[in-house]
Parts: sequence; structure tokens; C-alpha cells
Amino acid sequence: MMSNEERLIELQRELEEVKKAIRVILGGAQEYRIGSRTVKKPDLGLLYEERTRLEQEIRSIVDGGGIFRTVYFEGR
Repeated sequence: MMSNEERLIELQRELEEVKKAIRVILGGAQEYRIGSRTVKKPDLGLLYEERTRLEQEIRSIVDGGGIFRTVYFEGR
């Protein structure tokens, strides 16, 4: 099993790749041709969703909360 530190490094690496792909698409390279082959980049909307998911997972690890949080209820 991967430690939180290792997972965080992996997620940050993935996030940088997603951000790079977004920049490439925003720069106008959504689709291009090489000879007879057409190469199409992933949908920008999907990349934004993946960026948000990765940022949330990173924040969860950094905050130490994971998906479970401790809740305290005072008196009745």
C-alpha cells in the first residue's frame, strides 16, 4: 500500500500533466494532423473535471482528513 506522501507525489505529478494538457489545448492544439493520421487531445471539459478531482484529493491528503472527518456534537 502506498503511503500518503507517495500518493501525494503521484497526484501532484498527475495534476501537472493535466494542467499541461489544458495549456496545450488552450494554445490551439485540440486536434492536429501528422501525415494521414489525426491526433485529437482529450476534451477540455473532461480535463477540467480531472483537475478538480485531483486538487480535491490532494487537499484531502494535505488536510489529513481523507474521506472521513471527526464530528463533535455538544450536549443535548
